[in-house]
Amino acid sequence: MASMGHPEIFPLVLTEKTQEIFNCRADVDVTAENPHKLVKKEDIINDMKTRAAISDFHPIKKIILDYPGEELLVVFDRELKYGQIFYLIATEEAKESILNPPEEEEEEGEIKEGIQEEYIYKPPVRKPWVSLGSEKEIEEESVKESRSRIKFMISRPHKEFGVRIKFHKRNASTDKQGYVDCTSYQDKNFTIRQLEKHTATQVVPEEKVTGTQTKWTYPKNATTQYHPREFSDEEKERYLSSEELKNFLLNVALRIEVALQQNEIMNAFFDDWKALAEDETGFVGKSDVFLKEYQSFTDLHYLKDRTISCICWHPTIYGIIAVAVTERLSYEDRVQQSGKLLLWKAPILFWSFADPIHPQLMLECPEDIYCFQFSPSDPNIIAGGCMNGQIVLWDISEYQERLQNAKSGGSKNTTINMPSFMMEQQVAKEPHAVRYCAVSSIEYGHKAVITDIHWLPELFELNRMGSAFENRAGVSVQLVTCSPDCTIYFWDLRAQKATLQPSIEKKKEEKIVAALPDVPTTFKHLDLSWRPLIKVTLPKTHTGAEYSPTKISFKEEHYHTKIQDKTQPQFKPETTTEKLPYSEIQTSTMKPLKMLENITSSFLVGTEDGEILCSDWKMERDGDSGRLLSQKPSNVHIIHDGLVHTVQRSPFFKDIILTVGGWNFAIWKEGVTNGPLLGSSCAAKRYTVGHWSLSRPGVFFIGREDGNIDIWDILEKTHEPSQTQNVCIAMITCIKPWIYSSKQHFLAVSDDFGTLHVLEISWTLSHPSSNERSSVLYYFEREVKHLEFVEQRKEFREQERVALEHEKMMTKMKSTGGQRSRELMEEKINQEYSEFLELEKSLLIRLGLAKAPDKFSQSRTG
Repeated sequence: MASMGHPEIFPLVLTEKTQEIFNCRADVDVTAENPHKLVKKEDIINDMKTRAAISDFHPIKKIILDYPGEELLVVFDRELKYGQIFYLIATEEAKESILNPPEEEEEEGEIKEGIQEEYIYKPPVRKPWVSLGSEKEIEEESVKESRSRIKFMISRPHKEFGVRIKFHKRNASTDKQGYVDCTSYQDKNFTIRQLEKHTATQVVPEEKVTGTQTKWTYPKNATTQYHPREFSDEEKERYLSSEELKNFLLNVALRIEVALQQNEIMNAFFDDWKALAEDETGFVGKSDVFLKEYQSFTDLHYLKDRTISCICWHPTIYGIIAVAVTERLSYEDRVQQSGKLLLWKAPILFWSFADPIHPQLMLECPEDIYCFQFSPSDPNIIAGGCMNGQIVLWDISEYQERLQNAKSGGSKNTTINMPSFMMEQQVAKEPHAVRYCAVSSIEYGHKAVITDIHWLPELFELNRMGSAFENRAGVSVQLVTCSPDCTIYFWDLRAQKATLQPSIEKKKEEKIVAALPDVPTTFKHLDLSWRPLIKVTLPKTHTGAEYSPTKISFKEEHYHTKIQDKTQPQFKPETTTEKLPYSEIQTSTMKPLKMLENITSSFLVGTEDGEILCSDWKMERDGDSGRLLSQKPSNVHIIHDGLVHTVQRSPFFKDIILTVGGWNFAIWKEGVTNGPLLGSSCAAKRYTVGHWSLSRPGVFFIGREDGNIDIWDILEKTHEPSQTQNVCIAMITCIKPWIYSSKQHFLAVSDDFGTLHVLEISWTLSHPSSNERSSVLYYFEREVKHLEFVEQRKEFREQERVALEHEKMMTKMKSTGGQRSRELMEEKINQEYSEFLELEKSLLIRLGLAKAPDKFSQSRTG
């Protein structure tokens, strides 16, 4: 402190133990307002004798022993003015000056009297605005909406659609409720002239916008040469023996010693945050829960004024993602512009991470596609559902190499070895159009938009009765679709039993196929003649109406969630030349197929009106007519207050289902009929889509209509989302996560403006803890027990209510008293006895012990 002009001040490092011993705890015993603490010299000497070198006063032991007074002053330095939080005063004069500072106000006043004051210009200071009433006039002159806008939402029940409308005649001239035309006219009795006009003005400051640019100079390389300056021997001896160097070493030695002690006590380079994340066993306090924008895809030609209805990642080629594009129109607008929509159909576009501007492939569609899926056994086969209720099939086997090269950014060789399609892509960035192979029959298909489509796994196949048999072909040959037209269809890709056709019709078919050589002949046997194998309806129990399904989910659904590192070599799938074509795979062979009893035929359905119900695809034969009828749904729950957008099973628990619809979501357990395990409250904005996380069992993502994504972690919070992140300003239409590698997890999000956002999921959201799966399973089991307990309490309360009503009735009868209560009791007993006799008589007739009375004999006796 001598270099700073305070040789009497010595900074101290006092630990919490020392502060407690001398009653000088920071911000408790000493504060910024009262920083002084007198400590007896004898107490400090006893502390140094007791704790020896561990004592915090040991570095200034000599100064304390030479101190002449009985008490030393320790000052709390909150602002670290002298380098430490405490400092010691080593002289009595300095202690008195700090405890009793001199009064300097009178001396300053005397000096100011003898000096003539000089004028100092003070610039004007901006002051707060003081209202004098002018803002009221401005408020009166401004035009504002006096009332809030009223929003109307007009709807009608689904059962009233298609009902006949009856018209009747009415005389419009005599009926008071008829239309009356009130035309405007000029009234000559009044003449209004403008004599005075009231206007208002407002003074505003002048503004000027200017810009400037720094002058850019041409950079030049410059070099210089220097040699080090060194002290001579005489200068070295003079500086080493100088008093300044000795004082400097004495002043710095204490701080250097303290720094060396701190380095020995703790490691300054230890990463506490990393250790905290590794040792963290709970599920709260995670600061890196976020979604990072990785890439976005859009196209001004194909995606202008259109929306994305479905997203699918390519199952085997990593970095390729396909989206279905539809017109952004309501049902009324689509009907009005139906002629215009026939001229241009929205396609399915394939995007690559290597080229976010130009699509790599385009699938032509006969109608706008609402949903599509890759085949789990052959990723080159794609099935899609159209707006008009048809199913479309594509085969992109010829373009597999194109997509693989697009994923890797193209060939790195010279232009001579560059493939032809890459040279064409550099010249004109137009994607290659792929025509569809087959389309289903519009006569036997859905009558409304296909809202969901799923492939049945290659493990089994269904017959017309809905029974599951072994699939000897080893490939997925059946799929299921649903539509709000109250039907669920099961389709078979194989050729049905051959029917006798004239040779003229066969020649016509061959000519039709030969006319389009660029179209693959994979499904030529299905084109325009494809019919559903099974038709499942969802009839309501008490009425003749039917449910309108929008989303379905079955337990045997195929999941593709394996993790493959992008840096590892990817093995190409075997060529399909040795496989039999779909037209040659027989639906039935000479050897009977083995029936599979362990396949669950029940599935979960979300409807257009917000119901969640369970149904069965097995058909029942009517005893009278012999027709195949669908089973009636069971366990119908009305949970959602709007259209159900998502019904998805957890990739970790096959009996746990997430449903999203309207303004809330729910989590269900298959087999539990009491209700959902978890149901959210109504959100501020409508939910549009949801999806489970592929890597964490307790995390799922919910998309909203305002462009935000709610990240839910049920182990952290169940009443609100753990994180809400804005992705875009438009409504989110689809969410699809994907595991790109063991270190990179992506979330594809599409909005209503036709933009595809690929977000990178943070480490916390993509990597589960060691016991997360067991914790989530325990949570679901606990909720199941809670539902059972609630049902038991309901039954118990119902019994209590019945007993309480009976008790009230008995007390009421007793309170009437006398003859009246006796008559009421006798009347009640007689009524109960007559009811008992009627019941006994009916039971005897049913058992055949008594004969029923003859109606004719009763009428004769009457």
